[in-house]
Amino acid sequence: MTCRGRPKNPRRVECNPDILYFKPRGVKLIELEVVSLALEELEALRLVDLEDLQQQEAATKMGISRRAFWEDLKNARKKIALALTTGKAIEIKGGNYVDINNQKRSE
Repeated sequence: MTCRGRPKNPRRVECNPDILYFKPRGVKLIELEVVSLALEELEALRLVDLEDLQQQEAATKMGISRRAFWEDLKNARKKIALALTTGKAIEIKGGNYVDINNQKRSE
């Protein structure tokens, strides 16, 4: 099977959190369904909702187009809303990014 379109550019990410799981209180993680949030999706959310950047500014900071940024932001918000409204755990892991603090690439 061949992939169509351009390969996804790695996103530049500043925030690499120490805590990688969030879950409903009183329920064991093993009993929960998990929603995976990619690190670049978390970064998009952080830049717009915490740093109060406009989408174009945030996209430039991450080294991607505004459209690609919008997709990451939309996916992050949808995953978080799903987890919060249905009682799922949130796991932060993976993605296609470059950690600009350590200049380390992950995929």
